[in-house]
Amino acid sequence: MTAAIIDGKAIAKDIRAELKEEIEELKAAGTTPGLAVVIVGEDPASHTYVNSKEKSSKEIGIHSEVYRFPADLTEEALLQKVEELNNDKNIHGILVQLPLPKHISEDKVIDAISPEKDVDGFHPVNVGKLVIGKDTFYSCTPYGIMKMLEKENISLEGRHVVVIGRSNIVGKPAALLSLMNNATVTICHSRTKNLKEVTRQADVVIAAVGIPNYVTADHLKPGAIVIDVGINRNEDGKLCGDVDFNSAKETAGAITPVPGGVGPMTITMLLYNTVKSARAFAAK
Repeated sequence: MTAAIIDGKAIAKDIRAELKEEIEELKAAGTTPGLAVVIVGEDPASHTYVNSKEKSSKEIGIHSEVYRFPADLTEEALLQKVEELNNDKNIHGILVQLPLPKHISEDKVIDAISPEKDVDGFHPVNVGKLVIGKDTFYSCTPYGIMKMLEKENISLEGRHVVVIGRSNIVGKPAALLSLMNNATVTICHSRTKNLKEVTRQADVVIAAVGIPNYVTADHLKPGAIVIDVGINRNEDGKLCGDVDFNSAKETAGAITPVPGGVGPMTITMLLYNTVKSARAFAAK
């Protein structure tokens, strides 16, 4: 058996087309969705991500503002900028690119963003709403996974989902969103004993551990759905995921590739959340 490939790039393209139509309707009614991205320092990967977000926003009609600051920006100055954006009626989503320089508290900055504009889904208010099952802004990567499964007509209801990884950005929210979709959920991590015994029971494996090719075919039961969140470089410098794709695809029922799987969904859901925020502000 060779797994069906879940094409995140194609799914993201379809969602962006739907968003573009919605943005045109909002504009016709007098609201242009606005996204502000703040980046501090010179981290090359962060700048690549920010440029991609800016380009993607403009392609579908979102007003995009990018604020680039040097690494020696003070915490006070950054918090002041966030407050300005909180009060800017043309901005519906605020994203501060992580990581930040060590002298700036990421927690303070995330807490300073208005929960109503927290399109990354990191603010404690929005995390709390996720925990209790309320509608809110969900963290973009796990939300992208849920949308991807939905578009592929893969229901989680009654299925056993095993999440490998417990980060606040992917692992935990992926587990909570799976619960909201009526799955039975197990969270595994670096201290989990007998990992393969657990993952072999899974109908769906979400790998978000950050180790190249960590999940292999012998972690899987035949026909399992495999979602690979990892973005790593292997020994040859090539992009790879947390799942050993070549071995896993011979056992899995469906699998996401790297690149072209979960990755394109992350920025798409950021755009989705920004449009959702603009719609909420327009309704006030």
